[in-house]
Amino acid sequence: MKSNILIVEDHELTRFGLKTAFESCEYAGIIYEAESAETAISIINDNKIDLIIMDLGLPGMDGIEATKVIKNANPEIKVVILTSHNDETEVLNSLKAGANAYCSKEINPKRLVEVVLSVLDGASWFDPSIAHIVLDAAAKSQDNMTVKPEKDYGLTSREAQILKLITEGYSNNEIANKLYVSINTTKAHVASILQKLEVDDRLQAALKALKERLV
Repeated sequence: MKSNILIVEDHELTRFGLKTAFESCEYAGIIYEAESAETAISIINDNKIDLIIMDLGLPGMDGIEATKVIKNANPEIKVVILTSHNDETEVLNSLKAGANAYCSKEINPKRLVEVVLSVLDGASWFDPSIAHIVLDAAAKSQDNMTVKPEKDYGLTSREAQILKLITEGYSNNEIANKLYVSINTTKAHVASILQKLEVDDRLQAALKALKERLV
């Protein structure tokens, strides 16, 4: 099924580049363009939009407020934030507004196309450069949350141990050294963890572990 995409960006050259990147995608349907949040909302009211690529630095209503307004009225629409800023307040406010992904404008176009596909499939994605911000915020709020795990994910004791290290920011190499196992063994455990938690990457696994108190 084709998905209609709305690009909200006030710089015409950037809009052109993004539209060009998605025009060749098999999953892209109609690609709409808007230079402001107000124009975007008007387009959404008149057309079926599946996903929005949202710039934060828009004239008039900014991207965060626009995301909040759009998601409140159309929670089914996915929003991918695309910005050159990685300010902590901006990142967290974007997520609170309901953004499904947060990408740096330096992201490779091919990678952005892959990210958008994963978001359309229901995943969340955060640029590695801001992952620590999201994890720190999740860890700080953990004490204020009582979220029952959705189900028993069947993690082994070793997998639970590795998941805890992932939430603490350890890389695969660091985990291997810490647990005195090979890097291949560590990668196998991480792959199993992702599969059991039904997530696409380490960041999503860490967020889910913190949210549901799996560690």
